[in-house]
Amino acid sequence: MTDIDPDQGRLGGGGTPARPPGPVPGGFVPSIRPGQTPPPAPVWPPDTSLSPGGGGQSGPFLDRPGVPPTTKSAAGRWFFYALLGFLAGQIIGSVFAVLAGDIAGKNATQMTAIANAASPPEWYVISTLVGLWVGFIGAPWLASRTQGTRHLLSDLGVRFRWADLWGLAIGVGAQYGIALLYWPFQHDIHNMNAPGQKLTGGAHGAGIVVVVVATVIVVPFMEELFFRGLLFKALARLFTPPGPGTTRARGAGVVLAVIVDGLLFGLAHGEWVQFAGLALFGAILAAISYRSGRLGMNMLAHASFNLIAVVSILNQRGGVIH
Repeated sequence: MTDIDPDQGRLGGGGTPARPPGPVPGGFVPSIRPGQTPPPAPVWPPDTSLSPGGGGQSGPFLDRPGVPPTTKSAAGRWFFYALLGFLAGQIIGSVFAVLAGDIAGKNATQMTAIANAASPPEWYVISTLVGLWVGFIGAPWLASRTQGTRHLLSDLGVRFRWADLWGLAIGVGAQYGIALLYWPFQHDIHNMNAPGQKLTGGAHGAGIVVVVVATVIVVPFMEELFFRGLLFKALARLFTPPGPGTTRARGAGVVLAVIVDGLLFGLAHGEWVQFAGLALFGAILAAISYRSGRLGMNMLAHASFNLIAVVSILNQRGGVIH
C-alpha cells in the first residue's frame, strides 16, 4: 500500500493544488475535531455595527454598539475636549489676528479698532476663523484618537446620502422660520444683520468671495463636526442611561442633550440679539443628527442657512463687487 502524503493536495506540498471550494451542499455539517471550537454561523446581511464608527449604518448612535463615545467616562472626556477645543480656538484665533495685523502693518491701537469695527477687513475675519477652526478640528481629532476608534470621520458620523439633500430645504426653511419668530419684535431690534455684516461687510472684490466660501462651505463643516459630531454625542451619552434603559428615561436624556447643545451653540456665537434663533437652529440640527446618525444633512442645512444670510447682506450692499 502506498503511503499518502498529508501535504498532498495543498499548495506548495508537492501535489496537485487544491481546487477552490464550491457551493456547500444543503444539510452539510463540517466535522469538528475534539477540542476544536466550531466556526460561527454565517450571518446575512453581514453585521457592520462593530466596524469602526458603526460601519455604514444609520440611525441613533446609541443604538449601534461600538460607536464612540461608548461609555459615560469616554463621553465626559469628549465634553472636556470640546471645552478645551473651543477655548484653544479663541486663543489661536486672536494670535492669528495679531500676526495678520503685523503683516498688514497695523499697530495695537489700530488692531483694537479693527476688532471692534462693525465691518472688519477680510484678512482679519479669515485669520480669526482659521484660528477657531484649529480648535474645532483639533478637539474631535483628540477625542477620536484617545476615546474612539481613531477613524475621525466615522467616529464623528461624517457620512452623506442622497436623502441628505433635504437639508438644503431645512436650512432655508429654518432661516425664514426664525425671521418670522423675530418679526413681532422687529421695531425693537436694531441691526439684526450685525453678525453677518461683521463677516462680510468689510470685504470687497475677491476678498468677499473668500469670505463667502468660508462662511457657506467651511464654517458649516467645522461647526457641525464640533457641535454635533463631538459635543452633542458626548451630551447624549452623558444624559441617557447606560444599556437599553427605559424608553422614558432615554427620551428625556436625548431631549435634554438636544436643548443643551442648542443653547451652547447659541452662546458660542456671542450674539445676544440672535441668541434665541441660533439656539433654536442648533437644537434642530442636533435632533437631525440624532435621528439620522450622521452629519451630512446637518452640514447641508447649515450651509443653506448661512447662504441665505449672506445673500441678504449682499443685497443690502447692492451687489458683490464694488
